Amino acid sequence: MTRPLAPDVVRGLTEIVGAANVITDPDRLLVYESDGLSAYRVSPRAVVLPGTSDEVAAVVTLLHLEGIEIVPRGAGTGLSGGALPTPDGVVVGTARMNRIIEIDPENRLARVQPGVINARLTEATQPYGLFYAPDPSSQSTCTLGGNVAENSGGPHCLKYGVTSRYVTGLTVVLAGGRIVKLGGAGRDSAGGLDLVGLFVGSEGCFGIATEIEVRLLPIAEGVRTLLGIFETMEAAGHAVTEIMGSGLLPAAVEIIDRATIEAVEASIFAAGYPTDAGAALVVEFDGTEAGLDLGADRAEKCCFEAGAREVRRATSEAERAALWKGRKKAFGAMGRIAPDLLVQDATVPRTKLPEVLARIAEIGERYDLKIANVFHAGDGNLHPNILFDRKNAEELDRVERASTEIMHLCVDAGGTITGEHGVGIDKRGYMSLVHNETELEMLRSVRAVFDPDRLFNRGKVLPDPLAET
Repeated sequence: MTRPLAPDVVRGLTEIVGAANVITDPDRLLVYESDGLSAYRVSPRAVVLPGTSDEVAAVVTLLHLEGIEIVPRGAGTGLSGGALPTPDGVVVGTARMNRIIEIDPENRLARVQPGVINARLTEATQPYGLFYAPDPSSQSTCTLGGNVAENSGGPHCLKYGVTSRYVTGLTVVLAGGRIVKLGGAGRDSAGGLDLVGLFVGSEGCFGIATEIEVRLLPIAEGVRTLLGIFETMEAAGHAVTEIMGSGLLPAAVEIIDRATIEAVEASIFAAGYPTDAGAALVVEFDGTEAGLDLGADRAEKCCFEAGAREVRRATSEAERAALWKGRKKAFGAMGRIAPDLLVQDATVPRTKLPEVLARIAEIGERYDLKIANVFHAGDGNLHPNILFDRKNAEELDRVERASTEIMHLCVDAGGTITGEHGVGIDKRGYMSLVHNETELEMLRSVRAVFDPDRLFNRGKVLPDPLAET
């Protein structure tokens, strides 16, 4: 059982943020017991929802004076257990901090609070002919604060890169309630350490970002979107290798397998994908109109040479949205297959995709598990979704063993353990696959600079339990 907070601590938090923004009722806390990785569940002692940087600082000050651990949380869409509560901790959520503070079209910048939903920023900047490039598949619900914590990517990171490329400045609350400003427009990081780059991707272990300054891009003049239909995943993987090896630079290259197609087409997200296909490949180009058709034509040829039975091309924005729908809504449709999923996001060299995908399928068969694949094929960022029921202890054990095999497979193929979801709680045991002990000690030392008592997001990222207790 989770220990309740002392009454004087609850009163102190209430004085800072108001009674409506301190949650201690056990039934209401159920909402916060996991993030998008539902295999792990822990009920927090309380949830606090501050509305300003000063409120965050006051909450952190109070909790840290009491020696209470803090778990930062955005929208809870993370897939590595990064927002999983700790038994002795309090969740500090940023849902109320959802204001776009400033849009500066002349300098192509925006300043936002961490609770702003990713897609809302692009909606707000479109009238200025601008957009925010990082586009996680959960962009309609995930928040920019969570994107900063995880250094999130998305389908278009193949061309545009991940969150760290776009964050120019941060206001951050550190351990003990200290407020610092990192970077900012016009500040040259060449004169010192790139602290913004260090903080982005720190997974809530360094502090809480309360204001975020981001770089915006001009909306592309034109877009061309293709959907290739293949009999097998291996053929789709070969098409990816052909497209990227031909010298083309698509904005996105995404694969959806048969299990995912079937789930999507049986749901309210149905996108018109053929359910007898072994795989679908979404390929998108954007930029100036000149040359876009040529690039799309070459990609279509690569698909057919790899064995595509059909290639569709969007001729309107509505058709483009329909081609993307099956990919963007894939995770939302997985609930039709099983109540829980564990998704990995190991990254492997593109040329190894067919081999690794075949091995993942074999692992699923050997452990008698349903595995659905939908992923960023252009940069080899796999997303094998292992579907299961966490109430079945024997099945959960098979899931964990299969997941371990998949991670070892990807690392042995020359890959790494995470491309965009972060390490969190789920992958901390795999850190030694890609880091030696000296490197891990360096990571511990960096963390100690920001949070010497390890009261932020304890138990995440670092694999050594002794370093976290």
